[in-house]
Amino acid sequence: MALRTRAQTVRQDDEDFQSWNDVELTVAITNRVDFVTKGTIRFAQNALRFDDGRYQFGFDWKAFKGFSVSPFYMYKRATNNSGFFRTEHRLDLLVSYRFPIKSFDLIHRSSFERRIRQPVSSWRYRAYLEIEKDKEIPKRILPKATFFIRDQVLYDSSVGKLSRNRFSVGIKKTLTKQVSVDIHYMHQNEADSHPGVINTIWTSWKVKL
Repeated sequence: MALRTRAQTVRQDDEDFQSWNDVELTVAITNRVDFVTKGTIRFAQNALRFDDGRYQFGFDWKAFKGFSVSPFYMYKRATNNSGFFRTEHRLDLLVSYRFPIKSFDLIHRSSFERRIRQPVSSWRYRAYLEIEKDKEIPKRILPKATFFIRDQVLYDSSVGKLSRNRFSVGIKKTLTKQVSVDIHYMHQNEADSHPGVINTIWTSWKVKL
């Protein structure tokens, strides 16, 4: 009985519901270059405890139609597996390509990420694949909105393997010419982290000037 109770506790502790919240500001510098800055707050332990705060800024260069290159810097302050807050700096290069397929857009992103932290720095590679409907959801259901499905896999040099998978489904809704919001559900599996399974409601507010 004791072993069964302990096993149930471990399984419960290894899965969490979280709330992730972004606010992103994009300022056009030229026709092809934008300045982008974003702040993020994440709540863990059934969305009841502040767990992660981060701030990033960078540039989005639209090299040609559908293709962009985006270098970013991020400052992160988050709890580790022991429950202590740890500071991390990240240098990120994101390459994105969008191309249409019938009534959908297929979006691929590759992210190369350098993590500067104690005691050991590392690097990661993220591969994103997103399918987004290029026509709006019917107005009688939800006006000025589109839906998307997204999957991300991650290779981490610190463990030497593909260690994480994120699957998301959600909507992108336009509120005004300058403001939009993405709301989606995300399911994350990660073999070498705790908790190993995360279910998240992720809200991203986006402002363009």
